[in-house]
Amino acid sequence: MSVLNQKTIKKPILFDGIGLHTGKKVNMKIYPAEPNTGILFKRTDLKNNNLVTPGIFNVTNTNLCTTISNESGVKVSTIEHLMGALFGKGIDNALIEINSEEVPILDGSAKEFAEKIDLAEIKTSNTPIKIVKIEKKVSYKDGPKFISIEPNKISLDIDFEIKYNNSLIGDQRNSVKVYESDLTEIFNSRTFCLYEDVEKLKQMNLAKGGSLENAIVVKGNKILNEDGLRNEKEFVNHKILDCIGDLYLTGYKVIGNIVCSQGGHKLTNQLLRKVFSEKSNFSIVEIKEKNIPHTLINRNILKSIA
Repeated sequence: MSVLNQKTIKKPILFDGIGLHTGKKVNMKIYPAEPNTGILFKRTDLKNNNLVTPGIFNVTNTNLCTTISNESGVKVSTIEHLMGALFGKGIDNALIEINSEEVPILDGSAKEFAEKIDLAEIKTSNTPIKIVKIEKKVSYKDGPKFISIEPNKISLDIDFEIKYNNSLIGDQRNSVKVYESDLTEIFNSRTFCLYEDVEKLKQMNLAKGGSLENAIVVKGNKILNEDGLRNEKEFVNHKILDCIGDLYLTGYKVIGNIVCSQGGHKLTNQLLRKVFSEKSNFSIVEIKEKNIPHTLINRNILKSIA
């Protein structure tokens, strides 16, 4: 059986927690799913029109999180950390039952998602994976913020930088090869905010479930969390986690090279909308070989299905 075949989990995974922005208690269970199902959310608190599929054109809000909705307006929000873990762990198919509108924030990272996927173990099917291969460079700018994606022969590389006026966060930059790098520090990196922004978020009816248990809070040149940072680049690493999760809204693994400065959910989604608005920008291909020479993407072992 090819290591490039589609994967799911072997047994269900249960999560309990609260929504970062709603503050509501939420139960979520991830089930194994058949090949070509993709990732699918099911709102169990609703009886009708309760299936919501992640997709770049289903994104209806990118304000401090990624929210997806179906045609009936049923939504699931703050999906990016879970999607990042599913992408990074190679899960192609899963049914996610959730009894609220927001994925539980847990500790503010993808750490628990990734660990429980490992414990559930992975089941490999006989069905080949499909990938999105970027064919042309595409860029998107919003003032000083920018993001671009261009062809890459063999991998998904992300080069990300952040720039903050805060003296502790400052400028940070990191790069990862998503299919080759150890993503542990990416999965473990928590969401963060400045202390002076906490009250503003509350006034916006956001971050109702936020606390030092699920977010890094920076006040001046001090981190208010007792245990400090988990890794020296935790701030930019969390942004990379968000980026990976948002990329998975394509529905497939991506082969390309991403460079981003001061980006976030909005920039990533706008870039993907631009990519998928023109068919010559990308191709969707099915990998048809049993073994995986690392030059696989540049060899004649792909069958185009787009």
